[in-house]
Amino acid sequence: MTTQGYGRNTTRCIRTEFDFQPAGRRRVEAAFDAGRVSSDGGLLLLRELTKSSGVFRDFAACFRDHRDPSRVEHTVEELLAQRVLGLLCGYEDLNDHDVLRDDALLALAIGKADPTGEQRKRVRDRGHALAGKSTLNRLELAKPTVAGDERYKKISYDDHGIQRLFVDTFLAAHDRPPAEIVLDLDATDDPVHGKQEGRFFHGFYDSYCYLPLYVFCGDFILGAALNTADKQPVSGAVEELERIVSQILARWPAVRIIVRGDSGFCRDEVMRWCEDNGLFFVLGLQKNSRLIAEIEDEMTQARTTSEQTGKEARVFKDFRYETNRTWSRERRVVGKAEYTTDKENPRFVATNLSHDEYDARSLYEDLYCARGDMENRIKEQQLGLFADRTSAHTLRANQLRLWLSSVAYMILNELRRLALAGTELAHAQVSTIRTRLLKIGAIVTASVRRIRVSLSSVFPLQHVWWRVLENLHRHHVMRR
Repeated sequence: MTTQGYGRNTTRCIRTEFDFQPAGRRRVEAAFDAGRVSSDGGLLLLRELTKSSGVFRDFAACFRDHRDPSRVEHTVEELLAQRVLGLLCGYEDLNDHDVLRDDALLALAIGKADPTGEQRKRVRDRGHALAGKSTLNRLELAKPTVAGDERYKKISYDDHGIQRLFVDTFLAAHDRPPAEIVLDLDATDDPVHGKQEGRFFHGFYDSYCYLPLYVFCGDFILGAALNTADKQPVSGAVEELERIVSQILARWPAVRIIVRGDSGFCRDEVMRWCEDNGLFFVLGLQKNSRLIAEIEDEMTQARTTSEQTGKEARVFKDFRYETNRTWSRERRVVGKAEYTTDKENPRFVATNLSHDEYDARSLYEDLYCARGDMENRIKEQQLGLFADRTSAHTLRANQLRLWLSSVAYMILNELRRLALAGTELAHAQVSTIRTRLLKIGAIVTASVRRIRVSLSSVFPLQHVWWRVLENLHRHHVMRR
């Protein structure tokens, strides 16, 4: 290649082929001539799912775009799809998108008519099919309202609309109302590593963090509220329940609802709200000297049985209990007196469910302990979908990041529920689905008549791919 430099022609040669150590008698060569290659061939599956469900269309409807339409290169729906699909494929940071903006398969998945960007060389993005980190950052920094003289942040969003989206998706997933549902509440730590707004130190987690509050129903996420660490985990729980329950009962007026949570949610305001609104609850109760004294005989019995058998032993007791100051009324409590061959392990649960429906053992072991599966869902979102990547400066921007991750989880849950049903990945976590199903080499070629995606022929889960496409097609036909 010839270039001009300092008034004279200079020649600079760029190598396009490379030789490596031979493999036996054969030469090993490499060249940058593969064309448009993507490591995320599974985006084709996500494209089929999201197109048929309309999830990005519904998500984008919660936003307001105040930009000049004649100058818009990437719609709000495309920006949201780019960010969420990036999370699903393992790209947690906005910086990743300065490289991803040239990924033709990602551009195809979000709905770009020109996924290779060849027709865009005359516009400002100069051949890039997708948005870069700066454009996506302006989206995440959206405010409730847009000032008339605002130059950059011209996209706003409706908090309540996004919150309703999760419940609407849950309701739409059922052909008929269930007789009973269980709403799981839990909070977790979300470490912060800078001077973010709302940064507080939490003694239990021994770090500066946020305390996001999650609400799940089985595998469905219904709410994700980013709370600060200077508040109790229960903060905002009643408000979240009011919002979610009212939306559910508007569609399913006869459904029976049970609220479940650990001892952080066993507060009088939560239990009283459930009682006043016809809901049931089963909540962990923090142990104290009075409660331990109540099951003293049962603990002695459990210890004796454990010493005789050499195994752990449990004895349950059903009794009525009321705190000295904080509870407004007496309530049913189930105590578990457990001896684990070397120490006592008492546990307590408060509930307004009757003994006729759940005896002490079934209430604790079958109903309350099932809440542990929700903790797996939270870990999946925190670790696999980067819900803890709340490194923006403002609390509002970090709340939007949490919702972006929640939408990614919502899509993943639909993928498992609809597309992966009957396959070996039907109950796999996001990290397994990503590495085994989505991370597959692909080459994209575009012509006037078609866009062709050539996938790796040595992909070991081809049979799962075809099963996924069959399931998606069948579901789409049934919906129509």
